[in-house]
Amino acid sequence: MSAARGGAAMRLRGLLRKEFLQIVRDPSSIAIAFLMPIFLLALFGYGVSLDAEDVPIALVQDAPSRDGADFLASLRGTPSFAPRDAASMAEAERLLREGAVSGIVRLPADFPRRLRGAEGAPIQVVVNGVDANTARLVQGYVEGAWGNWLAARAARLGRERALPADLQPRIWFNGELRSRNYLVPGLVAIIMTLIGALLTALVMAREWERGTMEALMVTPASMTEVLLGKLGAYFVLGTGGMLLTVAMAVWLFEVPLRGSFWVLWACSSLFLLAALGMGLTISTLARSQFVAGQVAIIATFLPAFLLSGFIFDIGAMPPVVQAITHVVVARYFVAIVQTLFLAGDVWAVIVPNALALAAMAAAFLAITWRKSRKRLD
Repeated sequence: MSAARGGAAMRLRGLLRKEFLQIVRDPSSIAIAFLMPIFLLALFGYGVSLDAEDVPIALVQDAPSRDGADFLASLRGTPSFAPRDAASMAEAERLLREGAVSGIVRLPADFPRRLRGAEGAPIQVVVNGVDANTARLVQGYVEGAWGNWLAARAARLGRERALPADLQPRIWFNGELRSRNYLVPGLVAIIMTLIGALLTALVMAREWERGTMEALMVTPASMTEVLLGKLGAYFVLGTGGMLLTVAMAVWLFEVPLRGSFWVLWACSSLFLLAALGMGLTISTLARSQFVAGQVAIIATFLPAFLLSGFIFDIGAMPPVVQAITHVVVARYFVAIVQTLFLAGDVWAVIVPNALALAAMAAAFLAITWRKSRKRLD
């Protein structure tokens, strides 16, 4: 029995060495594992932002006044806007149609008089609704600037500003309201999906195309040992990509990691096993690298990008789509990683999602093992 175990261990070491040599000799594997994370992090960390900063808006005063100039000066002082003066409403509308500005703030001619009246002075805000998200942000920022200006004006005049409610907002978990803090942790799931599912989807298909699968079948190694060799090699590769991504997120993009690193590593390992299981399942069923790659992108990467909560809020999706997201493995890991980075070790979120990852990893690996047999048909 000990000799059999020793032989199995020796065969497994040989298979692991073979897989690592294939990885080292294949530049595409190294590029996907280490260069792709750097590219995606640079793209989303520096190039993609959900924050509204330096939004161009046109400022219009129908009749110049001291109060109007004071309010417009407050808009110029905020980093959210890049204001430009328009001589008339017609000019501002032209700029909006041409896409030169994203909104218009107009002060009517009777602004100073109505400001001192009981009902207050209205201001007109026109936004470009083509981009609904930016339109809502511009509207909210103008309303916030208007409220702050009224409060500051009342304080200067020594008056109490009458409000029906005193709203005191308090922001948890992402006090800076940086979209980078939200996007970069989710990239860990996207990158590990690429490494785990896409690379392993090509592994078995490559063996069939190159004719090396037949050579493996005539060796004493069982298919279980062959699969373990592939899982071990690509698990190490995926862990390296995860560590690189987390290191860049924390030290380069200054995203806080408030939870335990070891909990993150454990959950990442569960997700990586699920991703590897998905990739091996695809590569077991598809014996062409082209077909396996296309299926992996459609079945793993696109759902991870669109339906995991990485960018789009799952709660805002239609009920049917929300139901579909429950079969997307990345959904559970995105919830874990965003919680660990921004909120900490919230076990009410971590435990159920980790159990779901474990169940899906077991299911995909079981399918792979069942479909992998030492035969050519």
